[in-house]
Amino acid sequence: MSEARLKTALWVQACVRRASVENIAIAVMRKGDPDGGTVLVKLNTLGMGFTVFAESRAPDGGRAWVRGTGAGAVDEAAADAYIERNRRIDPDLWVVEIDDRAGRLPFDARIL
Repeated sequence: MSEARLKTALWVQACVRRASVENIAIAVMRKGDPDGGTVLVKLNTLGMGFTVFAESRAPDGGRAWVRGTGAGAVDEAAADAYIERNRRIDPDLWVVEIDDRAGRLPFDARIL
């Protein structure tokens, strides 16, 4: 059974709040469609590289994430280029940037 689809703006707002509680630096760099926009999360591990997580769906319909920039960390230019390519394709895209040396994400992350 798939989970109910939460509006994107509300989901992002919940992530920002949770990050604040967990003392994780977060910024919404681009707002997309408030109801159904897709989310990219740019994770900066502060000196250890960047990973961009792209929102996806698991086989059961639940929210999941894929490493859009590959298995390993990349430099910031590669992360930004990935985001820009996706932004040109999807004008409803949201971009959230997280800075956390430990690589914590302020949401339950099922990574495929």
